[in-house]
Amino acid sequence: MSALPKSHSIARAGSWTGAQDRCQLSYEERFLRRKVLTTEAGRGFLVDLAHTESLDHGDAFTLSDGALIEVVAAQEPLLEVRGANLPRIAWHIGNRHTPCQIETERLLIQRDHVIRDMLVLIGAQVSEVEEPFTPEGGAYGHGRTHGHDHSHNHGPQAQSHSHDHDHDHNNHHHEH
Repeated sequence: MSALPKSHSIARAGSWTGAQDRCQLSYEERFLRRKVLTTEAGRGFLVDLAHTESLDHGDAFTLSDGALIEVVAAQEPLLEVRGANLPRIAWHIGNRHTPCQIETERLLIQRDHVIRDMLVLIGAQVSEVEEPFTPEGGAYGHGRTHGHDHSHNHGPQAQSHSHDHDHDHNNHHHEH
């Protein structure tokens, strides 16, 4: 058995040409450091980066054998959000640190029933779609925003739920 080719570096979108193959990855899968991946043509390779990287659609893995493997945003289950006051709706999504793809007429977010319910309550029209997800980067246009982990108590007496967040050294707590 021969060793898999390795990728120790990423060529960012717009800085390369001539990929030999493509690798479709979801938004979550595009956040990695070390992992074996398989291309669309069935070729395996090992990603072994020095640090965890957030990859964008159009980036490429540079392999030890010289090949370039294009990163393609895979189709995934999302919520399409529309509404008369899209900036206000976007503010509520951002206030919850939810990754969001911003377009002129709509927003796309990962499926989350708590966020969906909140959006409907503020007047958004929300529908389920399956599309590639390429949300905005974090501060200054790069990096990642990290969504909230929702802890729920849906018992018969439950009137509220809490959201606990641990982002780096900050710890927020929101009661609803």
